[in-house]
Amino acid sequence: MSSRPLSPHLQIYRPQLTSILSITHRATGIFLSAGVLVITYWLVSIAAGENAHAAARECLGSLPGQLLLAAWSFSFYFHLCNGIRHLFWDVGMGFELKTVYASGYAVVVASVAMTALTWGCVLAQGGT
Repeated sequence: MSSRPLSPHLQIYRPQLTSILSITHRATGIFLSAGVLVITYWLVSIAAGENAHAAARECLGSLPGQLLLAAWSFSFYFHLCNGIRHLFWDVGMGFELKTVYASGYAVVVASVAMTALTWGCVLAQGGT
């Protein structure tokens, strides 16, 4: 009996851009779903009155809250851009290896740029 692994193992498998983006797409989808709870909390705080809303603003305006919102906005933009990339794939476009890598890098750059632009506007207006 051979001692070789039957399938690629994490010790010998070298992750590729396509696999990293695929895993990240799934992870951002899960993170976006969890972010709906934060939006729900914020909306309920508005309905609950001024004191509850002030507490929610304080929580979301804190450094951990801001980092969570920044990560959530990156997840939104990444998931959006990668979803558009998948729509092109659904119609049979962009399967050439060079195009797959170019569109993958474009997704990452666009996600970072849109997140930076969003948070630049937020910070320019004085925070959350």
